[in-house]
Amino acid sequence: MNTTGLRSSSVEEQIRTSQRNSVSLQLARVAATQRDNIALKYQDRSWTYTALNQAITAAAAQLRGLGLQAGDRLAVMGKNSDTFLILFFAASRAGVVHVPINFALTGPELQYLIDDSAAATIIVDDEYEGTVRGIAESSGLDNVVKISQILEDIELVLADDQTLEDAFALEPWDTAEEADLAQLLYTSGTTSAPKGAMLTQRALLAHYNGTIQSLDMTADDNPLVPMPLYHSAAMHVFSAPYLMLGATIRLMRIPDIPEILRRIEEEQIGSLFLAPTVWVPLSQHPDLEKRDLSSLQKAQYGASIMPVTVLQRLREEYPKIGFYNCFGQSEMAPLCTVLRPEEHDERPASAGRPVVTVQLRVVDPSTGEEVGVGTPGEVQYRSPQLFSGYWNKPEQTAEAFMDGWFRSGDLVVMDEDGYIEVVDRIKDVINTGGVLVASREVEDAIYRHPAVAEVAVVGRAHEKWIEQVTAVIVLKDGIETVSPDEIRDLTRETLARHKVPGHIEFVEELPRNQSGKLLKRELK
Repeated sequence: MNTTGLRSSSVEEQIRTSQRNSVSLQLARVAATQRDNIALKYQDRSWTYTALNQAITAAAAQLRGLGLQAGDRLAVMGKNSDTFLILFFAASRAGVVHVPINFALTGPELQYLIDDSAAATIIVDDEYEGTVRGIAESSGLDNVVKISQILEDIELVLADDQTLEDAFALEPWDTAEEADLAQLLYTSGTTSAPKGAMLTQRALLAHYNGTIQSLDMTADDNPLVPMPLYHSAAMHVFSAPYLMLGATIRLMRIPDIPEILRRIEEEQIGSLFLAPTVWVPLSQHPDLEKRDLSSLQKAQYGASIMPVTVLQRLREEYPKIGFYNCFGQSEMAPLCTVLRPEEHDERPASAGRPVVTVQLRVVDPSTGEEVGVGTPGEVQYRSPQLFSGYWNKPEQTAEAFMDGWFRSGDLVVMDEDGYIEVVDRIKDVINTGGVLVASREVEDAIYRHPAVAEVAVVGRAHEKWIEQVTAVIVLKDGIETVSPDEIRDLTRETLARHKVPGHIEFVEELPRNQSGKLLKRELK
């Protein structure tokens, strides 16, 4: 009998197994070296790297017990918790596709994500169980499991050596290939229905590598993570990369500003990421001057546009804090470009240059020809961290690419040194009388008014001008009225006549999703 072929096949399989890589497998490697060092702190619980890795396997065994097989979609819906983070890595360990869901969704929006992803199982915060069960039957959900039950089962497994040993022996864990899907990350849906961006194990690992280098992350940063983990920034720009470094993460359930400031002072936090929707009110909060922030060395912002006036004020008041502008989008896992602290002086409004794992170009979106320095164009990307298309949406996937480049939908200008500045989302540019106006430019002009807390500028349909520049403004607490003419006079100081808002409205709040992104489609 000729066994050469069998031996060859066996050797090839052994080589492939020895080269295997995944998000969960990489964390297991880190845990093998960090062992008793603290990986995660949440509320009154602390997890060493050994315990965290064991909890991930225990949770993976629970997923198998629910009937989930490799490639199945697992929806997870809840506020931040240690269990939420564990479940992300457990899905990878079991080869299951993780589908994070915004905990604020209800009714048709929630059902759309469940139906689109074809998730048969959802693990949900106890407080949202009723909301999920309300759509479970019509959505074809087989399992609705409370996160508290997952945590209870993890703790039972970890408390018994034999049960833990059985969990590790239950399956050949970490068999996912790099090309396998790790997550369906649904876009924010600010201009259309959300789409599931397919992110592979390889894409996420490449992203973590580029993020760690471009944000100067170290194991000693002592980061605080208060932003929601269902969003790619909190999960993939901060939590996962810091764990890959062996850092200790302090996780908060929600981004409560007084609690954030207290944690920075009492726990000597060194790194903090917040969306501008949190940085803006934090910069105005009375507790800010009462707390010692001397430990904070790195402050990152992203997920939406940071008003330059707010950023400059924070930098002036806290000159020892290094601010990083993090720009990107879900399809890129998400970090694309970074403006480093030392680059803020000359380019405070810039989104920086590409991270080390990203290549970009700026082109005319109608022709694909590269534009010159200072000329607005669409920024397009190539990268190993790029998504693999939209789940079950081949037409939208095809539309998202041009000549082998991913079309971001962002209008930017690039300077001679390769720094980009975001002009606007292409769909948000206002066409007034045939002249294009960037809403961000008008918003920055209005933010100069001391009474303005938030502002959004959109194009409102107009019979004569096609679209009318319209500003929707939220005033700071305690300020009851401001004259629209006062706002217009301020904008005339820096803007051309056609950019001055023709219509101004004052509202109590702006419509945003839970990621902090402004829903301009609702304003329109």
